[in-house]
Amino acid sequence: MEQFHFSDKEQKRIEQMPVPLAVYQFVNEKVRILLLSEGYCKLFNFPDHSTAYRYTEEDAFCNTHPDDTARVKDAAYRFAKEGGRYEVIFRRMKYDGGDYHIIHGIGEHIYTEEGIRLAYVWYTDEGAYVAESEGSQTTAVNRAFNTALQEESMLRASYYSFLTGLPSMSYFFELASVRKDTITEEGGRPTLLYVDLCGMKRFNIKYGFAEGDVLLKEFARCLQSVFSEDICSHFGADHFAVITSEQGVEEKLEALFKKCRELNGRKNLPVHVGIYQWQSETVSITLACDRAKTASDYLKNTYSSGYSFYDQRIQENEENLQYIIENLDRAIEEKWIKVYFQPIIRAVNGKVCDTEVLARWIDPEKGMLSPAAFIPPLEDAGLIHKLDLYMVDRVLESIKVQMSDGFTVIPHSINLSRSDFDACDVVEEIRKRVDAAGISRDRITIEITESVIGSDFDFMKEQVERFRSLGFPVWMDDFGSRYSSLEVLQSISFDLIKFDMSLTRRLDEGEAGKIILTELMRMVASLGMDAVCEGVETEGQVRFLQEIGCSKLQGYYFGKPVSFEKIRELFKGNALIDNENPEESEYYESIGRVNLFDLGVISGGGENAFHNVFESLPAAIIEVKDGQARYVRSNRSYQDFVKRFFNVDIYLDRRDNYTSSVIKYGYNFENVVKQCCTVVNSAFFDEAMPDGSMVHAFAHRINTNPVTGSVAVSLAVLSISDPDESTTYADIAQALAADYYNIFLIDLDTNGYTEYSSKVGGEELSVVRHGEDFFESARRDAMIRIYREDRETFLALFTKERVLRDIEKQGVFTITYRLIDMGTPMYVNMKINRLHGGNRIILGVSIIDAQMKQLEEENKLRQEKISLGRIAALSPEYIVLYTIDPETNNYTQYNPSKEFADFGLAKTGEDFFADVILDAPKAIAPEDMERHLRVLTKENMLSEIQKNGYFSHYYRLIINGKYVPVSLKATVVEEDVKKIILGVTEDKHEEIRQYMK
Repeated sequence: MEQFHFSDKEQKRIEQMPVPLAVYQFVNEKVRILLLSEGYCKLFNFPDHSTAYRYTEEDAFCNTHPDDTARVKDAAYRFAKEGGRYEVIFRRMKYDGGDYHIIHGIGEHIYTEEGIRLAYVWYTDEGAYVAESEGSQTTAVNRAFNTALQEESMLRASYYSFLTGLPSMSYFFELASVRKDTITEEGGRPTLLYVDLCGMKRFNIKYGFAEGDVLLKEFARCLQSVFSEDICSHFGADHFAVITSEQGVEEKLEALFKKCRELNGRKNLPVHVGIYQWQSETVSITLACDRAKTASDYLKNTYSSGYSFYDQRIQENEENLQYIIENLDRAIEEKWIKVYFQPIIRAVNGKVCDTEVLARWIDPEKGMLSPAAFIPPLEDAGLIHKLDLYMVDRVLESIKVQMSDGFTVIPHSINLSRSDFDACDVVEEIRKRVDAAGISRDRITIEITESVIGSDFDFMKEQVERFRSLGFPVWMDDFGSRYSSLEVLQSISFDLIKFDMSLTRRLDEGEAGKIILTELMRMVASLGMDAVCEGVETEGQVRFLQEIGCSKLQGYYFGKPVSFEKIRELFKGNALIDNENPEESEYYESIGRVNLFDLGVISGGGENAFHNVFESLPAAIIEVKDGQARYVRSNRSYQDFVKRFFNVDIYLDRRDNYTSSVIKYGYNFENVVKQCCTVVNSAFFDEAMPDGSMVHAFAHRINTNPVTGSVAVSLAVLSISDPDESTTYADIAQALAADYYNIFLIDLDTNGYTEYSSKVGGEELSVVRHGEDFFESARRDAMIRIYREDRETFLALFTKERVLRDIEKQGVFTITYRLIDMGTPMYVNMKINRLHGGNRIILGVSIIDAQMKQLEEENKLRQEKISLGRIAALSPEYIVLYTIDPETNNYTQYNPSKEFADFGLAKTGEDFFADVILDAPKAIAPEDMERHLRVLTKENMLSEIQKNGYFSHYYRLIINGKYVPVSLKATVVEEDVKKIILGVTEDKHEEIRQYMK
């Protein structure tokens, strides 16, 4: 339908009318302004007709109160579509601002001589709107209109968004259909835009939902201003749509992006727009909208405004995704999906210690599909659990074949998706399958990515704990791939952290990547976890990762993923890397976790000494057997050290056979290594080098191989000094015990210090640093490192004056306190002695946590003896036990049976006898209720105990829907305090059963 045009004479007559009047026409599903009277302009304070037309054409409902906009639009649409009378009361602000006024609109349809229907609407200003909260200022008329507004506002707008006033999704589909035909008739190409504000959820969390609504309203107005001639819609939430013509659409979008950057005081969001342009008439509005949304989704990983066209590439991708979803069941049934295995290598021995299981879809039509082609769509569709459980089944089948073929079976790791946990109880599903196959649970490792953990932290923490409690190792996969959270490592215990391949690649980009990975490896080792690095492709990467203590390696350097058939073929041809003997795994894990790489710079005091120092502590691990040894691991500094002083290249000979030459570097060296293998765990020693310098070193026994009997010993060169230096590491070692956590050498004249540190629970010194003003530095550290309850006492006692006074009087200063370096309190003991030669003292911090825990264990045993005494006072076959304070009635429940626990009764409480009254209906047979409550009182119980030595009572519990006769007995015991001990047992005596009947 074309827009009606008045004659010039008629137009002039209506425009000069003093009555507020507007003439509208409903054209192509949109309300069009035809004429506005002089009275209309004055009513809304427009300066002239041109301003009124321009302002009203941009938005016919401009300045309408937000709470009324949707309702007024809805009424206008119904009036235009269904006819009848138009009458609506709403609030509107004048053109020049100010307060809202109550406007009363009344309209009728009038037909022209040509039969065209026009809408004439008259407006009346009923006065300024005053909110009811202002009470005394409202008139009776105003209150009446307020009531009318409230009643009309209760109506829900079915055609327009209540928030933005834009057409709703269903109404948009009607409007868009007409608009599409109009654009086509005009020779244009219809184009549908799906518009999405990126990050609305985060915006609401940061600024609040009210601010989010403000942003949506402003964006809706911005969208309308750019596409003023087109139809815009608010689908809901942060999703909008526009139907427009192809011509100039990209320029309009750029204009939209520019305007949006200034929205809401620059508190705004990027805008993603998907564009679909009609290729044929058969595509419906809804399908076009779906395709535009699909194009918009391709921008989801881009946090900046942009647009994407739905093109042939996207269409083919969508078809492939649909193919994957539709053919998953068939692919599983016909085994198109193959299981591939990639080896994970133990860095210490070069053997395969684990294997990762990977899925490869080999399609009869499309050929090999990469995991990126089918895993994401299956995750989005909620079908990935079918694939993952299928992989578990196939892996269990392959393990059985390996066992029959004579393989050494190593753990197989399987990746799980977040949606696995939503679709089913995947923990139980895997357990059932593994147990049914007769495979040990520790042969199946569960890999879960860090992003999966973060999606629902508490739930996923529970699932990880369930897996581990059942005996399945759990690894965190892809750590460091995006925004890694240390909170996850602190709160959830994993068996291994798998570092993303991006961290391995950065090793070749400079020192920063090495430093980051070194510190991450140190952190993981301190948390008691293993580590594996993915993406290992070069010998240089292998060498560095071995040095910093990465226990396992994975990547193309060792082998690409291969099928099980290929593995069997290589096995039969003796061309397969040997699998690790599981009995030796713990031994090699202990070797692999030792960090041989530290970037701290050590200075020996003088310029000449500094030139003898390496960039990191020279460290190595040797394996000793029958008086001979071989190098298992060594860092670059140790290799340089041996090369410099003995002209031996140990890296090339690292895995050679055992020889006696490895430990023939000096008398002390050889003796200490042999002692570490048999007598002591660790020892400091000095060894003179061929050039006359003195090496101060440390040796520590790591572990003993349970299969071969060989012993792993770590060696660290702590410093190299001239022979005339008065203090050696042997002096330091003799001054303190062997179990060091920190060692400080302090110069009392300057207060400067040198710190030597070891890993928690270890004995090898691996860090050296220098500092000034020791006592002030220590007090600062105390506020961070010392357990809060111990800080005040520590700070009061640990002063320079107090330390020196105790040393003068007693020869030593000692103090015990707790550190929180590992997140939980750990007992340590500090001991300070004065060194001979110079005004220096030496401070050692030793870990005594084991001793303290032993005391706690002894206390626990005593408590258990007390508990056993309580239990012995009652029937051994108890359903539940209680202790009750006869003075306060406070009580605690002990060891309820599963059936009793299902009643959900309180574990502790402040009034046992009052709670009996409240809880009885949950557990007691109704017929026994009155007698139970009458008999089981505090007065009766204490009276009978005083008379007979015990109290007894018989009644019935309802367990699993059946009456179960029980016997309640109570007595009083006196330990530290007087307690009532009460126990309930199932009564199996026939006479009692008959009595209860």
